[in-house]
Amino acid sequence: MKDDKIIDKKNFLALRQKFRKEGKKVVLCHGVFDLLHYGHIEHLQEARAQGDILVVSVTAAKYVNKGPGRPYFNDNQRMAFLSSLEIVDYVILSEAVTVHEIIKYVQPDIYVKGQEYIVAANDITGNIGSEQQIVEKYGGKIYFTKGAIYSSTKLLNNFFGALPENVIEKSRYLREKYGVNITKQIHNMVESFSDLRVLVIGDIIIDEYVFCNVQGLTTKDAAMSTRYDFQERYAGGALAIARHLANFAGKVTLLSMMGNESNISKYIYDIMAPVECRIVQEPHFITPMKKRYLKRHPLRQEYEKLFSVNRLLDSDSIRMVKYDNFYRNLDQLISQYDLVVVCDYGHGLLNNYAIRKIEKDAKYLAVNCQANSSNFGMNIITKYHRANCFVVDERELHLPFGQSTDVMDNLLKRLNKKLDSEYAWVTLGANGALGLNNDEQTQIPAVTLHVKDTVGAGDAFYSLAALGAVKKMPIDLITLLSNVAGAIKTNLVGNSKPVGKIDLLKFVNTILNV
Repeated sequence: MKDDKIIDKKNFLALRQKFRKEGKKVVLCHGVFDLLHYGHIEHLQEARAQGDILVVSVTAAKYVNKGPGRPYFNDNQRMAFLSSLEIVDYVILSEAVTVHEIIKYVQPDIYVKGQEYIVAANDITGNIGSEQQIVEKYGGKIYFTKGAIYSSTKLLNNFFGALPENVIEKSRYLREKYGVNITKQIHNMVESFSDLRVLVIGDIIIDEYVFCNVQGLTTKDAAMSTRYDFQERYAGGALAIARHLANFAGKVTLLSMMGNESNISKYIYDIMAPVECRIVQEPHFITPMKKRYLKRHPLRQEYEKLFSVNRLLDSDSIRMVKYDNFYRNLDQLISQYDLVVVCDYGHGLLNNYAIRKIEKDAKYLAVNCQANSSNFGMNIITKYHRANCFVVDERELHLPFGQSTDVMDNLLKRLNKKLDSEYAWVTLGANGALGLNNDEQTQIPAVTLHVKDTVGAGDAFYSLAALGAVKKMPIDLITLLSNVAGAIKTNLVGNSKPVGKIDLLKFVNTILNV
């Protein structure tokens, strides 16, 4: 490796004027280059032939959106691979999701892309058009190489253990079942979500994460002693689900209720765009707030929860809450939407009257009724009489049947029959999810074992499951998409940001590239 080849973008800009004066053509290639292979060599050789100076920019690991655990090799390793090649003159680290900033610094005469980008519609990111505009702004042009297309992702999946073995087996099965264009089929299905109008009804939750370092036990009373580091606030519960859905559906409206906490109200309305929020303020209602204290695992990226302090509406206060304004909004909105997504966390929003109204008027009803520490054994999904689709976890599946020892798939069938559902899922944590559509059953394994924080993973799964169900997608493809959404969420701390469409589709491509 020649260290002098690896250069900062600003330092290269200083060289750019020199090359221009010398009449030398600068060629730029950009990519992840996670595993250097023969296809890369051909690509770079053809690029080098188009000019005098070959610059290769490499996407920094934090901006690679091919799913958890990618890139397989770190930034320094990938840059070292490239700088060791004689045909490469300079290597630059691209610290952004797009290559736009690099193009502005390199100002290439020729910007080289693989032939798979000739048809702009094939580019999931949709960036090829904007890249071309910036290149042409600096007097350059795009050149598409003609060599065979190879894949680092496929090599990593098949020979480097980048995916769990059971995921590879399932991916091969799905490719055989749906054909080699399975990713295109999935992309088209996901794009079809954009014509949906979705109403989200459920408890909003404000999550506060306090990050700290454990010092040990206090000497006087043996209590845990921690040193405060920092804290962050996240939009959880129905807020998180609405944000996930807004990245896919055409219109998303959230109907909920909160107390008169003005500081929380401003935070919610600032963060929720483009979701239309119909959040009824009621002085006797208490906005659920959950404060979690966490420390980072010393070896893994995972965060460990130390304890939680929850601020919730109690059974005495709930009698004072006036729901009339919430009911009026429910009457006005519910019939206008293609899909109603119920997020019932059992925190006082959805009573029997509201549930019966939703069941009666929703065109297509998705239900998620969660069991948590504050309502365990009381917030059971069978308080609903119907659902076109539903998602539960293992505990929530067992609750309606008491101490049943029946096997998981039989319990799911029994609950599915009870709710007269078209689609049903039980999430299984590290074992993925089991899905049911009429008589067809599927189990899709967890697509990653790289985890930072599991809070909200089920909500991400539920969001994609509901969209796939209303569009009547095949059960195995919906379950795959939903697992991918959950996996993306487990690699975010809290609900710091929603699952994005491009991230979802690129990770699906990664998984199915076997």
